[in-house]
Amino acid sequence: MKIFPAIDIKDKKCVRLVKGKFDNKTEYELSPAEQAKKYEDHGFKNLHIVDLDGALTGQTINLDIIKNIISKFNLKVEVGGGIRNFENIKKYVDIGAEKVILGSAAIKDKDFLKEACKKFPNKIALGLDSKDGYLSVSGWKENSNQSTLEYLGDVNNYGVSRLIYTDINKDGTKQSPNFEETLKVAEKSNCPVIISGGVSSLEDIKKAKTLKNIEGIIVGKAIYDGDIELDELVKEDA
Repeated sequence: MKIFPAIDIKDKKCVRLVKGKFDNKTEYELSPAEQAKKYEDHGFKNLHIVDLDGALTGQTINLDIIKNIISKFNLKVEVGGGIRNFENIKKYVDIGAEKVILGSAAIKDKDFLKEACKKFPNKIALGLDSKDGYLSVSGWKENSNQSTLEYLGDVNNYGVSRLIYTDINKDGTKQSPNFEETLKVAEKSNCPVIISGGVSSLEDIKKAKTLKNIEGIIVGKAIYDGDIELDELVKEDA
């Protein structure tokens, strides 16, 4: 089980949102680079970064901050947030991102996802952000009216190397992930799945370890709010 501590960047600061709502935002004192250093110092190997400015604009707003983190720290970084064209995928691959997460653009245009997987083999992660069984897009502001499981069935053979499943109703709530839906996704997926959204305690981590085809879990708000101590969390990191 890989533990992915999270850094969400907005206006050059570390923030956390509740259910993806930008008007329900908490800012934290440490800069993204300081937070990344803290994770590295505790012994974590992986890092999940979302450029929230990118999610809103479709531009690589925080590319320099992310480049600095990747170059300075010994962390395998997956990065997402408004990545909607090959040029921006290449920017992140070129600065050393281990995985580039495609969300809205891949859901709106399956051919884009298929081509991205061909152009950047083993680099593309697919972010499925789901609410009540349906995919949301555009920074979670729009419902795509596409069933999460049906969409996954359509793209399962495209060559995605990692799938990140987020239950929007759980995200930022610290009410435990939606393990039931995650398990359905993991059973259907041809690639390993990362659980995201709602992690509240080490018990959630331990439960995730019992599920099949789960590669890892993303932990955000529970770290920032002090519900999970990094010294304890890193012990669960494989």
